[in-house]
Amino acid sequence: MDTRNNAKVDLSSFNNDWYRPGGNPLGRLLWYFVNVAFFINPLNPSSGAKVMLLRWFGAKVGKGVVIKPAVNIKYPWNLEIGNYSWIGERVWIDCLDKVSIGANVCISQGALVLSGNHNYKSTQFDLMVKPIMVEDGAWVGAMCTVCQGVTVGSHAVLTVGSVAASDLGPYSINKGNPAVKIKERKIA
Repeated sequence: MDTRNNAKVDLSSFNNDWYRPGGNPLGRLLWYFVNVAFFINPLNPSSGAKVMLLRWFGAKVGKGVVIKPAVNIKYPWNLEIGNYSWIGERVWIDCLDKVSIGANVCISQGALVLSGNHNYKSTQFDLMVKPIMVEDGAWVGAMCTVCQGVTVGSHAVLTVGSVAASDLGPYSINKGNPAVKIKERKIA
């Protein structure tokens, strides 16, 4: 049975004029160059300088935060990172909406934290944004994706290469695409 209809995506009609990323146009332009020079650039290992720059651009960043090389952050004024959290190499934090990362969180190398997406059901492919919260003690494994609107619960684990498309409960270990709970996390 063919369930297709004749509707087609028409990207020429895409319009996200409703979206307001915050900041001012000059600040967004300046952030673009700072992000390329100091964050995305893998030759800049200085975590302290990155934390200072994030704060200058309006991010709320706690003490002891470690930011590795080649990290891409969009719109830092929508970002909050708690004390002693680690952001690994090649992480992309797409802050189209608020992204809150708690204390003692590890976001491992190559992870994507994506607060925006597109409505595949719409002919205009509408932009959709929702906040993301990664609660205290959580671990987002290497090459994982955390999707818009998701809460990664306190001390939850998202295993390597998994996709969190819905909320992950506290102290849960989650695996797959989409990620499902496979067991409880026990911390000794």
